[in-house]
Amino acid sequence: MVQNLFDIKGKVILITGGCGVLGSDMATYLAGQGAKIAILDRDAPKGVELAAKIKKNGGDAFFFETDVLNKDVLEKNKTDIVAAYGKIDALINAAGGNMAGATIAPDKTVFDLDIDAFKKVVDLNLFGTVLPTMVFAKAMVDAKTGNIINIASESALRPLTRVAGYGAAKAAVANFTKYMAGELALKFGSGFRVNALAPGFFITEQNRTLLTNPDGSYTDRAKTILAHTPFNRFGDADELLGSVHYLISDASKFVTGTILVIDGGFDAFSI
Repeated sequence: MVQNLFDIKGKVILITGGCGVLGSDMATYLAGQGAKIAILDRDAPKGVELAAKIKKNGGDAFFFETDVLNKDVLEKNKTDIVAAYGKIDALINAAGGNMAGATIAPDKTVFDLDIDAFKKVVDLNLFGTVLPTMVFAKAMVDAKTGNIINIASESALRPLTRVAGYGAAKAAVANFTKYMAGELALKFGSGFRVNALAPGFFITEQNRTLLTNPDGSYTDRAKTILAHTPFNRFGDADELLGSVHYLISDASKFVTGTILVIDGGFDAFSI
């Protein structure tokens, strides 16, 4: 019988930012494939509701309230998750986001940048990836196997106008991904993999006002993005799921240190 390389039944997968648009889709999908999901988020009501919904549909999920910038809280999460599941197979660092002060409006310049907001965006996206990695990778090392997926961005690959703080933070996440791939494999063996997704443009609650007008039509920025995207559309959240499944599964067993771009051709297209 041929082995199903994509079988992830029984894998214990942690998802930070698990209540976000992308994180919740990943949690629901992976649970549907037989994985055991630990949803980590700061929004307790949403987390409890999501876990209950997954269980109602036959999946296995628990919610753990967290703060990805607080190592002590993360350590407590690790203890509770190992107590509940006995192991940690994979971590998806999906916590992140942007804020207005770290962007540069069309009528502003870099000299108007709110440096405090810039720091907060870097903290959330970069240190909100580094700290969970430090905490949960230790449990993986103790078990001699582990898999980490970070969330980079199109803005990590090509500097985009306006999103100064977010782009800098996600570029650092991409670099950290490659660093950790070598760090874990060289010091702890080939049972450890670290990769990242680099989503292109997906309309979420965080960027909806940037890409759509109140009447639902596209803004000028959205039209510019589509003009540079060969598929000529924005991505749907579920179009990330196949790539997540691949990286979680043994189908990608020899893949580490990669940045998997999912962008409808944006990064490959010039003119």
